[in-house]
Amino acid sequence: MIRRTLLPSACILNSGMRPPCDEVVLRSATADQPCQPQSGPWILAAAILGSSMAFIDSTVVNVALPALQSAFGATVIDVQWVVESYGLFLGALILVGGSAGDIFGRRRVFLIGITIFALASAACGLAQNIPELIYARAVQGIGAALLTPGSLAIISASFPEQERGRAIGTWSGFTAITTALGPVLGGWLIEHVSWRWIFFINLPLAAAVIGVSLWHVPESHGPRAKRIDALGALLATVGLGGLVYGLLESPVRGWSAPTVIASLAIAVICLVAFPIVESRALYPMVPLALFRSRTFSGANLLTLFLYSALGIFFFVFPMNLIQVHGYSATAAGAAALPLILLMFLLSRWSGGLVSRYGPKLPLIIGPLIAAAGFALFALPSIGGSYWTTFFPAFLVLGFGMAVSVAPLTTVVMNAVDPERVGTASGINNAVARVAGLLAVAVFGIVIVVAFAEHLDHQLAAVNAPIAIRQQMQDNRTKLAAIDIPPESDPQLTTKLHTAVADSFLFAFRIVAICCAVLSIASAATAAAIIDANQNP
Repeated sequence: MIRRTLLPSACILNSGMRPPCDEVVLRSATADQPCQPQSGPWILAAAILGSSMAFIDSTVVNVALPALQSAFGATVIDVQWVVESYGLFLGALILVGGSAGDIFGRRRVFLIGITIFALASAACGLAQNIPELIYARAVQGIGAALLTPGSLAIISASFPEQERGRAIGTWSGFTAITTALGPVLGGWLIEHVSWRWIFFINLPLAAAVIGVSLWHVPESHGPRAKRIDALGALLATVGLGGLVYGLLESPVRGWSAPTVIASLAIAVICLVAFPIVESRALYPMVPLALFRSRTFSGANLLTLFLYSALGIFFFVFPMNLIQVHGYSATAAGAAALPLILLMFLLSRWSGGLVSRYGPKLPLIIGPLIAAAGFALFALPSIGGSYWTTFFPAFLVLGFGMAVSVAPLTTVVMNAVDPERVGTASGINNAVARVAGLLAVAVFGIVIVVAFAEHLDHQLAAVNAPIAIRQQMQDNRTKLAAIDIPPESDPQLTTKLHTAVADSFLFAFRIVAICCAVLSIASAATAAAIIDANQNP
């Protein structure tokens, strides 16, 4: 059984946003090891710093993707793997990480996670090629799957109910600041020092967390989990891994390649076997009985659609800003600040909407507003001020998400029995993470195909020589980072740069429209499935 204190704060789905229901996890638990009053601030500091490591790493990596392409001559598939290797292990093992903390001790598992994450961060910073970076990122994901639930479990286990509200508020406030400033700091490091420092910065944070935890954080265990669902975790990891591999590699190897066919076949077998195993497991990672609730199933389907849109959008948007629009890494890191700050400022107001109207209406209207925001991102051409191009779109998207998140949390809370709220919220957060993982894999194909086809038309329009056209098409998976053949004359070189930028913008617009469609699907799911009579 997964633990009730599971959490989701980190990995912001690579979107600069926490998954839904994080505070529900905290509020649903009981303090089985109340801390001494003098230890409270130290415990909060350890939890905040631990969460911040994963926050900063998740949000900054997307800003670093253009730098990684430049440093290693990487394709979009390469940088997809940099993102996906981390998300795969975090998404597949996050529920297991929570159970491990219940069984072996939350502080112990938290410290193990911090140590693994720090060592992997050092390996990321020292990586000499893309494969080394991908492997190190995978290990980072394993560490994050242990430290992420542990950071909030420690809060919920250490503070009694009457003090937990203030602790949650402190944690939420500091993590909101981290969420907002992390990409800006990371962008500055990328621009002025090196992309490697977005990983090295985790090392002093990890040292501080380990020191504070050893001295001030009490050990605690969960009352429910008795055994880790190892088979379920293995099937989820292999199944998702096989699916991601097949989808990511198909643009290069082709759908008929033996490795692609084999990986997709393995994925199907594992993912079909997963619910069968879970239905028979004594302590399942994902208790399938929760999905008997139509409302709970609908909430998770809505989450899948909405967070898929966020996942793929925030994967491709920094590349659009830096490689096409000429933004610096710092400016790209700061671009989403309006969205993050708007959601933070409107969180209390949006909770009032749920109290006044119930969750269903906001869950229809919120995603529709978010869809309008995504659609607005498809309008700007190359050039123009940020304030007239992307700023309005971020305001609309942020408003739509602010309207959506509190109702989604409410639906998850009310769809299951009170004693299973923590379990339900943990599953919903895992769904949000997996949504981003799958979206990057699926829509990565759309990006490559759209870019390649439009580039071919553009190259034909400028009468590029056949040899140059072939060379550029062979490197189409580099997208906007594609190298212009050196034998081109200056006039043709300018036209080729324009062709590449226009082709990437074309692909980005398609992705933005796909994100809008996914958001509309979220609203439709709410309209069709969420119970209008469910009261907060």
